Amino acid sequence: MSLALVAIAALTAGSPVRADWTGQGEAGLVISGGNTETETANAKLKLANEIGKWKHSFGLAGLYASDDAGTTAQRWEAFGQSDYNFSDRTFWFGAGRYEDDKFSGFEYQATLSSGLGRKFIDTEATQFVGTAGVGYKFFETRDAFDDAGVLVESGDNDSEVVFRGTLAFEHAFNASTKLIDAFVTEAGSDNTYLQNDLTLQVKMTDVLALALGYSVRHNTDPPMGFKKTDTLTTVNLVYEFK
Repeated sequence: MSLALVAIAALTAGSPVRADWTGQGEAGLVISGGNTETETANAKLKLANEIGKWKHSFGLAGLYASDDAGTTAQRWEAFGQSDYNFSDRTFWFGAGRYEDDKFSGFEYQATLSSGLGRKFIDTEATQFVGTAGVGYKFFETRDAFDDAGVLVESGDNDSEVVFRGTLAFEHAFNASTKLIDAFVTEAGSDNTYLQNDLTLQVKMTDVLALALGYSVRHNTDPPMGFKKTDTLTTVNLVYEFK
């Protein structure tokens, strides 16, 4: 994680200091009691600024869930990206991502990458942006045990070169309703990671909105004993920073 943060900080230092930050924070909470007690919470924060030819963005996200048997989900991640515009449509990017998911079989996954991006559609109502580049991924797997508690596979540290690609689509149907879709892939020789976040957002006031989201995460070669695909459906309250 420190490598990713250092890289993003270095990129930011190369641009003008003064900038206006915009973004949004969102959160959702579900608590049930009675015969079954469950708690589920998720939160996201995304901030960005643009000044001159530079754009910087970063964010944090977290997920926690528990029931009578104990914790069932615990994940947090940090990500950042700096873009430098060569033209109105084409830009260079440098990006970093770190994830710690207690129920993925990985101790952590961290990626640093760089490449080129293109704004395919850039109108007031619709934006469609793609990026492609190469990076380096660091990850550590956890020890794997069978049902009897016997160690069947030791955890390991590893790293690999990856191809990183993203697609980001946003369309405003009207002044209050918009659809957002974000896709990312990190493809390497050991494992390919895919993530897609689809969100329908409806504004209630100038700064508050309700968001219905569906997220899919997929690893082609997860650690032993873990499923390849995780899904998450959320209903969140969104606050926009202007």
